[in-house]
Amino acid sequence: MTGHNLLRAVADAFIAATNAFDVEAALALFTPDAVIDDPSTGQRFEAHAGIRDYLERYFLGYRTVTRFLSIKRLGEGRARVRVDFSGDFGHEIGLLVLSVDADGLIDRIDAELE
Repeated sequence: MTGHNLLRAVADAFIAATNAFDVEAALALFTPDAVIDDPSTGQRFEAHAGIRDYLERYFLGYRTVTRFLSIKRLGEGRARVRVDFSGDFGHEIGLLVLSVDADGLIDRIDAELE
C-alpha cells in the first residue's frame, strides 16, 4: 500500500483506535519518537509517554468521538485530514496534518481546530 491509500488507512486506523478509546492500539500506530503538536492545548506531546498523555487527556478524558470528513495528500508520506470531533467539550472541526515514515507509522501530527 502506498501514497494516498496508505495515508487514508493510517488515518482510519487512528480514528478507529481513538473512537474505541483503545490507547494501546493508537500508540501502536506511532514511531517511538513521534510528536503531536496541538496549539489548541498549548502543548507539544513527545514520544509514546507524551502521546499516551495526549490520548488519555483529550480523547478518553473528553470522550471524544472522531468522524473522518476528508483527506488531502500534501506530498510523500503527508496528508491533511479534516475531521469532526464531538465529546464532552461540545463539537469542533479539526485538521490533522499527518506524517508517516517508510513503515507506515505516524511520526508527527500537527493538529489544529478550524
